[in-house]
Amino acid sequence: MNVTISIDGINIEVTDSTTILEAALQVGIKIPTLCFMKDLHKEGICRICLVEVAGRPALMPSCVLYATEGMKIITDSPVIRRVRKTTLELILSNHVKDCLNCERSTNCELQELANRFGVDSWRFDEQIENRTIDDTSYSIVRDSGKCILCRRCISACSEMQSVNSIGIISRGSHSMVTSGLDSLADSVCVNCGQCAAVCPVNAIYEKDEIGFVEKALSDPDKFVVVQTAPAIRAALGETQGLPPGTCVTGKMVSALKIMGFKAIFDTNFTADLTILEEGTELLQRLEKAIQFKDPSVKLPMFTSCSPGWVKFLEHNYPDYTDNLSTAKSPQQMMGTIIKTYYSEKKGIPPEKIVVVSIMPCTAKKFEARRPEMTSSGFQDVDFVLTTRQLGKMLDKRGVDFINLPDSSFDDPLGRSTGAADIFASSGGVMEAALRTVYELVTGRELPAEKLHVNGLMDIHGIREVSLTFENCLERYTWLNGVTAIVGAASGLGNARKVMEKIISGEKSYHFIEFMACPGGCISGGGQPRLTDDIVRMKRFNAIKKEDEGKKLRKSHENPSVMDLYTAYLGSPCSDKAHHLLHTHYTKRGLL
Repeated sequence: MNVTISIDGINIEVTDSTTILEAALQVGIKIPTLCFMKDLHKEGICRICLVEVAGRPALMPSCVLYATEGMKIITDSPVIRRVRKTTLELILSNHVKDCLNCERSTNCELQELANRFGVDSWRFDEQIENRTIDDTSYSIVRDSGKCILCRRCISACSEMQSVNSIGIISRGSHSMVTSGLDSLADSVCVNCGQCAAVCPVNAIYEKDEIGFVEKALSDPDKFVVVQTAPAIRAALGETQGLPPGTCVTGKMVSALKIMGFKAIFDTNFTADLTILEEGTELLQRLEKAIQFKDPSVKLPMFTSCSPGWVKFLEHNYPDYTDNLSTAKSPQQMMGTIIKTYYSEKKGIPPEKIVVVSIMPCTAKKFEARRPEMTSSGFQDVDFVLTTRQLGKMLDKRGVDFINLPDSSFDDPLGRSTGAADIFASSGGVMEAALRTVYELVTGRELPAEKLHVNGLMDIHGIREVSLTFENCLERYTWLNGVTAIVGAASGLGNARKVMEKIISGEKSYHFIEFMACPGGCISGGGQPRLTDDIVRMKRFNAIKKEDEGKKLRKSHENPSVMDLYTAYLGSPCSDKAHHLLHTHYTKRGLL
């Protein structure tokens, strides 16, 4: 039902399901908030968004106050400003105030509000009790002394991701966000970093390996190389003042050269390689299941590129770990190829090579430390930095990023196709796989206008498409008439929904792409904050444009990948390829 209300003297008609916070935005008034997150966290906890309502004796939180007919609202007054300032002072009395040394300084929502409301001294004694810093995880650090109990992280972990690794214990001033265990590393945390992505302060943040990378770069005995994930090029510019959706591939390469990396490689190269390995594995599974009626074949096959999703499956659905593709992620394939093929090609001992990854994903830090990721004979990837951390290094180095010229990735591991670019977005891995599998099976080339599979790539929820194979090559005649059902889901809450439907028998698939973060890697836990659907869509469109601007748009068309098979690996899923590029997983279960 529509109602008419007044906000600071401006009349507006809205539905009665509209909050005052939302209504104010419609008339150009931005009420300050701290705990609020659109579509995810509306609990009125922080009390920063209080407003006056005519006829009511107390100030009301606008984020949970719904419009009613005739309501008259005042969003700014001496009383409101005084209450907001006092509230901020109380929050700060429970917050470690080391702003000059804090990772979030100048990018902290609490600091911004304190400056806005003139909080420059402390009337209340500091009330911080039993401060703990949990840095046991390879990916995430938690600092209880900076937590303001806004509960955003809990909403992201439980409501959005359905991981439920953290929650609130105790009451009042003794309240605390905790995993309930001695350490986050011992919990069911999947390292996705969505908690760190929404934290308004620096109570949860990604593990920092910048110092290790800088030390390696200054060591004349080390040959330090770097790889950059597809999603980085559509987001790094935001750390340097450019608008979301600005693609900065060439400038990024130039900046990395300035920073002293000996070679700059594109993780897109091994994204193409992943498609050849994963696509071949899928066809092998389908052949066993369809032609040879082998009941032991695990279908549907799940993609394994997202380490947050992989660990989520290991904890929550351990009986389905064999459904995961055994193919390593592109990050790990690149590390292996650098320390074997590239090492031999360049005559550089692998122990002297340091592989640094720039990733949108905090879970990649965990993945790089998995004991399974050493098939090169060494730790395949040595250090992982997030997009935010690379931005920090650029600032520290004083790189004039915006005015840099464009440069190109180094060969042979810098060449890629458009199919690799779309790995950054939900549905992109699946679409890239279909582009190659279709042509391998039918021998027919997909025209450019059919490369985007209708309804598959999107930033929202769960998608499903079907593809019927006809007139297949002789090698694949057993696929004639088979309708393959494939799906894509992003965000672990959606992954859980899909898994439950598979288990119940409500849904049946052949192949499913899962990504831990909403919208895919474009909104990974290590990307610039805050990521909403508007920002996601801009990054998504930048990635799509990058793909569509490439001459080569199918992974099997990458000449450098095909040369790698000819010179080193043999063929997709060969014994050598399987040893270097594939892995296994751990049935962890719930703790």
